[in-house]
Amino acid sequence: MKKVFLTLIFALVVFSFAACGVREVKTPGVTDTTILVGNAAATSGPFSAVGIPFNHAIQKYFERVNENGGINGRTIEWVHYDDEFNPELGSSFIQQLVEEDEVFALVGHFGTPTVGATHEYLNTIGIPRVYYATGVRVLFNTDATGGERASFPVQPIFDAEGEVMVARAVAEYGVEKIGVLYTNDDAGLGILAGVELRAAILGIEVESREVDPGELDYSAAANVLVNDESIDAIIAAANQEPAKIMIQALYTAGNTLPVFTSYVSADATFIADISEQVASEQFNLYANAWIDIMDPEGQMGFSDAYWDFATTVDAEWAANAFAMAGWIAAHFFVEGLKRVGEAELTWDSFIAAMESEPVEIPFGGIVDFANGRRVGTQAMALLKATVGVDEEENPVYEWINIREIDDIESILGE
Repeated sequence: MKKVFLTLIFALVVFSFAACGVREVKTPGVTDTTILVGNAAATSGPFSAVGIPFNHAIQKYFERVNENGGINGRTIEWVHYDDEFNPELGSSFIQQLVEEDEVFALVGHFGTPTVGATHEYLNTIGIPRVYYATGVRVLFNTDATGGERASFPVQPIFDAEGEVMVARAVAEYGVEKIGVLYTNDDAGLGILAGVELRAAILGIEVESREVDPGELDYSAAANVLVNDESIDAIIAAANQEPAKIMIQALYTAGNTLPVFTSYVSADATFIADISEQVASEQFNLYANAWIDIMDPEGQMGFSDAYWDFATTVDAEWAANAFAMAGWIAAHFFVEGLKRVGEAELTWDSFIAAMESEPVEIPFGGIVDFANGRRVGTQAMALLKATVGVDEEENPVYEWINIREIDDIESILGE
């Protein structure tokens, strides 16, 4: 806190000198030929499987930009630190990036622990943060002001996804009452908040039951929802592991209603752990998806945007979703720089450029930052879980895309 306070005092002194014509204030990290940006991410430890490909793709994107002359005569310099997914270490590195390295922006602000620990500090500073590798709900803001406007979440925030879940349930099943099993943590509470927000708008009734993400038995809460005959669909509002327990509990309770869960579970390994429940077809299981790399008319069925990514990153990361996320982070930052154009590059001009019109996600959908809107993407596809077998009778676990990427208004036909 003392260091932050001294930094703010220093900033005020510099501003005062500039006002008197004694000293010119320059935007941190910007020279006539370079722009310095960075992040702290877990590139060692259990979460290195996320951080390594994520940072690799950011760096590869910037290298390609630099090889093509940079942006408006400036190349992008990239510095990053390994925070091991530790909030104390992450906070220290973020402060170092801001106050000692003096980066222009954080690109790919990484992980729930560090993001949560530094959010208020960064809002106070007002430095741009482009893309967060987390859906933590503190990022959800429909009317950002002051330093909050420098925050640019891209991937779905749990609150926003909860709204999408309700829209999908209404569009697919015409629900009038929806049940929610939710964990009492950031993921569950965020999804629940979004569900309740969109349900209120649409006049949908919500019946919710709380569970502890650390518990292994959700049968009591599941039975309450399954035995309520007025409920038309159920949302499993949780991260991957508790969501599996929810689905198993709903299956055991005899549920036959459709179940919707988060995009964080849209991976084949998730289905593998609940294969018995999915294969039974006792109920349909759905998840959202915000990235789509397919194009039936593209090379081998993939989109041009995907091939652009796959031929730039190292081959081992060409099919890695976390690398795709890093690529998107770098893309969003560079798009903001391009929009500033020949104008002076400052935090204010960059923020205004990002808000000027929606930014396209390379692999589908858009994010609109206009009028202080900071909710990440709400344009998502709908996937259905399936279990099959291949020619050798080995199990095949797949999420099948049954609805293309759409925003809430399009989902609801508005």
